[in-house]
Amino acid sequence: MAAAIERYGQQLEGLARAQGLDFYPVQFEEVPDSFMMEVAVYGLPVRMPHWSFGVRYIYQLIQHRMGHSRLFEVVFPGNPGRAYLARGNSLQENTLVVAHVLGHADFSKHNELFRRSQQEGGYRIVDQAASHARQIAAAMEEHGQERVERVLDAALALEAHIDVFRGLRRERYAEYTAVRTIEDDTFRRRFHQLPGDERPAPSHEPRQRASIPPHPEHDLLWFIAQYAPELEGWERDIFLAVREESFYFYPVFACQIMNEGWASYWHARLLREADFLPQHEYLDAIKTHSDVVRPHAADRQASLAINPYHLGFCLWESIIEEHGLEQAFRIRNQDDDFSFIRNHLTEKLAEDLKLFRFKASRDGAVEVVDREINALRDAILAPRYNFGAPAVAVRNLDHDGTLHLVHEHASDGRGLDLGRATRVLEYVHRVWRRRVVLETIDARGAAHRIEVPAPD
Repeated sequence: MAAAIERYGQQLEGLARAQGLDFYPVQFEEVPDSFMMEVAVYGLPVRMPHWSFGVRYIYQLIQHRMGHSRLFEVVFPGNPGRAYLARGNSLQENTLVVAHVLGHADFSKHNELFRRSQQEGGYRIVDQAASHARQIAAAMEEHGQERVERVLDAALALEAHIDVFRGLRRERYAEYTAVRTIEDDTFRRRFHQLPGDERPAPSHEPRQRASIPPHPEHDLLWFIAQYAPELEGWERDIFLAVREESFYFYPVFACQIMNEGWASYWHARLLREADFLPQHEYLDAIKTHSDVVRPHAADRQASLAINPYHLGFCLWESIIEEHGLEQAFRIRNQDDDFSFIRNHLTEKLAEDLKLFRFKASRDGAVEVVDREINALRDAILAPRYNFGAPAVAVRNLDHDGTLHLVHEHASDGRGLDLGRATRVLEYVHRVWRRRVVLETIDARGAAHRIEVPAPD
């Protein structure tokens, strides 16, 4: 089968480029199904060791054996890109996967969010993750597995709490800030800017020590790495390693509907035009396509959940039919899921796809809440804000080192699970080593203050 896949892959690449796709070379490798599952769970071929990945692996394995999930491919963008094909897939399935991966490769090369991530080091993330794993293994040898795992517990509990708008490379806050007096401002307004005025500006401005943070800080991994009072160097390195990997994963998360839809559109189009495929292999591959882009998940408990492959595929089909391929290429370059859904999920398309907001009762009955398009868009996008995590920011530090966090409920509209929030604060306290306080609102809208360690 390997020889046939290689032959089909070369022909599909030529066809894709002829259709206007542009991508870096992709290295394909067939691997055992078990390895595919490990890569999917860890997110990278080699990654730092931690018990939480084992929990995710067991869950994925159970879902797979119950028939609720199946892994067809795992792909890592870059130059070159890397893609793994499951050895247990049929020739027809892996032929579709190759075409699907080429769509991903085109998307990741041109989409602005992916491009920015790759410029900050995303191209080298597989090698960097392997380096992080070696670094953490060395720390375990030197400091003991238990100590290192306690730091990893804290860092991975906060892995979604980064600030993608400030970028991966950041400097610490300025130590001092200028103090402007009323007299200084009056002088500047009235005299200093007058034409021909020879009066000099003050030679220097008085300074005061800047507050930390100078503004609400959402990049909790960066803040703890930079400002935890007693964090050791190797602990700081672990926080920064987790943060770097989170920056790599953000575009995958924020463009999932677009990216999977784009890859699905192109695998269907390329297979349809691949006249070198025997008829029976084409039909088997298209059956796999139908399974991938069916409207809802196979899991009955999630039967009303939106399948991002299906939604993205239908949106791209609609855009290309109405506006043409060139406009689709421009949208691919500029948008993420937020702008994609808001700009292109129309009332007509939502009606055609039978999308609606619903409420499920305990007996399993479903009640349609409404079909209003803006409310529907908000419902689809709500889990995608802030990497899917609650919006929590550092508000200030007390003189005794107490870390004050605030849950910005108005930003995400979600209450916190108080039990989980307390466990995360306990993890944070292990590395902050001072009191940690979080002000939040629970799911019922009641205000709470959580302190670790708890006050006497």
